[in-house]
Amino acid sequence: MTDLVPARRALLSLSDKSGLEELAAGLASHGVELVSTGGTAARLRELGHQVRDVSELTGFPEMMDGRVKTLHPNVHGGLLAVRDDQSHAAAAADHGIGYIDLVVINLYPFEKTVAGGADRDTVIENIDIGGPSMVRSAAKNHRYVACLTDQADYPALLADLREHGGATSLTLRKRLAATAFARTATYDSAIASWFAFADQGQQLPQTLPLAMTKASDLRYGENPHQSAALYVPQAAGNAGVAGARQVQGKELSYNNLNDADAALELLSEFRDGEPACVIVKHANPCGVAEGATLGAAYEAAFRCDSVSAFGGIVAVNRPLDGETARAITDIFTEVVIAPDADEDALAVFAGKKNLRLLLVGKLPDPRRPGLMVKSITGGLLVQGRDNGVIRPSELKVVTRRQPTAREVSDCRFAWTVAKHVKSNAIVYARDGVTAGIGAGQMNRRDSARIAAAKAREAAETFGWDQPRTVGSAVASDAFFPFADGLLAAVEAGATAVIQPGGSIRDDEVIAAADEAGLAMLFTGMRHFRH
Repeated sequence: MTDLVPARRALLSLSDKSGLEELAAGLASHGVELVSTGGTAARLRELGHQVRDVSELTGFPEMMDGRVKTLHPNVHGGLLAVRDDQSHAAAAADHGIGYIDLVVINLYPFEKTVAGGADRDTVIENIDIGGPSMVRSAAKNHRYVACLTDQADYPALLADLREHGGATSLTLRKRLAATAFARTATYDSAIASWFAFADQGQQLPQTLPLAMTKASDLRYGENPHQSAALYVPQAAGNAGVAGARQVQGKELSYNNLNDADAALELLSEFRDGEPACVIVKHANPCGVAEGATLGAAYEAAFRCDSVSAFGGIVAVNRPLDGETARAITDIFTEVVIAPDADEDALAVFAGKKNLRLLLVGKLPDPRRPGLMVKSITGGLLVQGRDNGVIRPSELKVVTRRQPTAREVSDCRFAWTVAKHVKSNAIVYARDGVTAGIGAGQMNRRDSARIAAAKAREAAETFGWDQPRTVGSAVASDAFFPFADGLLAAVEAGATAVIQPGGSIRDDEVIAAADEAGLAMLFTGMRHFRH
């Protein structure tokens, strides 16, 4: 028995008809009979091909606005028949069912329809029924039937037909079957997701539909012995780092993408404010600043922790200019992220061939909903995005001293940054610039001390009279369980504190703040980030 199956009859039903001209010409050159539906049949005739309408096979016209046209034994029998089985062959002969050797289908554009903001009725009408049914029938019976669901596979099919004199090989049919089932899986997942999240407003549905398409293989994961790839949703128009345009530079690694995403998430908090810059290292910000210009913002962010900035990720919330680009390239930088860049900036970066420049267009909305997924042994942890925000009116002053307007502004800035720092997180800030950041420690006191030590080091490096923590506000991502962390901030020179509150020792911490003359604000909201 040969693995080659002559392609005598093909059924084509396409929503997206790109590539059809070349495909149809190639099939016709091998004498393949073309059977088609609706608009695809009309297009094939326009191209000058002989086409049989699927209604000729079924004996029934397309009906109910095209909802019913291919759901018929003469179609599915021709797809599912096991041709070496005598009973199948006899049934096909008895009922006049002809075999279909090749199916070319792309489904109704459900994902694109949803992404375009269509109304509910239009979305429902773009749920394909007959298409997935034919795809599954053909792919199941890939021992005899080739099933194409992706235009990218058209050249491989035509090459296979040329190589084998108008027949398809089992090797190709097996590969196409895998692609076909992956397509129906992602299609059904998109439909289930729309019903759960958009139509019914569920945040954590009983079944989590999760289907992603590989965008690229990565060189390796966090370490060279780990494999890695980037996956994206099936729907077009991916935003953020995954959908960024890489203008130049080496291939992005797993760590580059992870760090770049951390930088962009924090930067998005400042998308509507003054020019701002975020510098990230190992998924933690090491400097954040607003300024009158991008160049000023970068310089202030860099000086927060110039040691950690080396080899880091730089993100800015305005199109890059040449002056800022030149400042960024004064040290080794892995990735630069911006909405856009002018010609002067592009020319500067072109001189650093290994630097990756990502242009993301519009910055993402920090308040957008969404899910975050983390794997654990035997399962997945799923939670909603931390898109919480505290309005000024929701801040509660718990100390005797009221904060000044500047202190409130500094507290809010520090709080915004602390949301994006790994717990335990402490952030000192003054005048829209981070003064010191302490991240990921096992206790909050050590985070406060590390952040203060970085500020002292910056003062020594740049010849300042005193560290920027003097007169700063300090943010803690979660409550101070003891007064020691707060006292470490006092030692660093902070004059105002913002924290969630809620500890059983709040009274002790408030008393320590009062004794030190601090103003302290409670948010009532925690921002753990693990």
